[in-house]
Amino acid sequence: MDDRRRHFEESFWPHLRGAYNLARWLVGNPHDAEDVVQESFTRAFERAGGFRGGDPRTWLLAIVRNTAINFLQRKKPKAEVAWNERMAEPADGAPDPEKAMLRDSQRARVRAAVQRLPGEFREALVLRELEGMAYKEIAAVLDVPLGTVMSRLSRARHLLMEELLPEKEGGL
Repeated sequence: MDDRRRHFEESFWPHLRGAYNLARWLVGNPHDAEDVVQESFTRAFERAGGFRGGDPRTWLLAIVRNTAINFLQRKKPKAEVAWNERMAEPADGAPDPEKAMLRDSQRARVRAAVQRLPGEFREALVLRELEGMAYKEIAAVLDVPLGTVMSRLSRARHLLMEELLPEKEGGL
């Protein structure tokens, strides 16, 4: 294996899961997300010579985001993408089926609410809450000022609370 390939695999391959996770939330389904990630890794490998240090995850996720945006523009995105309810939930080992059903229902409501967020809010929220990225890293991925990241996250959380809290008060 040549040095270039080994360096690429060591630097970028560990971030495959995060790349897929971001792509999945941006494009709305697993098959398209796989295509976006494959295209992103190909682009990253081709451009790895231009990577000048820093956080490889941030650099890679910026490529994933741009690839997903280009993919959606080519595909003429739908206004809303439904969450795939057939996707298996992680086992939580809860002995009480009623509690498990309520927990699954709550998860589904949160996922649906996140999916309905406008794209710029959803991508910031996914990068922060699911990928655990720092605000500065998110700003680099999204190519926006730090204040914009903070604003988008605040707005995304506010929109989620507006949508989810009335359901909670309704007895669930």
